Amino acid sequence: MIIAEMEYEKHYSDFHTELEEFIKSNFEKVESGHQGDSYIWIFDGNDKVTIDTFSSMKHQIKCSSTDSPLLDEVIKKLTANYNLHIYEESKLEPHEEIYNT
Repeated sequence: MIIAEMEYEKHYSDFHTELEEFIKSNFEKVESGHQGDSYIWIFDGNDKVTIDTFSSMKHQIKCSSTDSPLLDEVIKKLTANYNLHIYEESKLEPHEEIYNT
């Protein structure tokens, strides 16, 4: 589910490294990459939050559960340093919509 979208002026490719460094400095277990699209996966035990550009030209914050403590922590850290548009209701990603019709 898409929880929020980051707001910034740069192209996402130009923003990837800055965001990646910020996330890695604030969270212990992080995997990331940039090849066409940008993705950052943040893990805590079985919990996972994704920040990626797979379905937008801006980084979106995604999580399978809106009750995730890790999601709350990621949103808190990001909003302290960046502008986010947090959706009132989470949105389904295109691949999730297929299974919910």
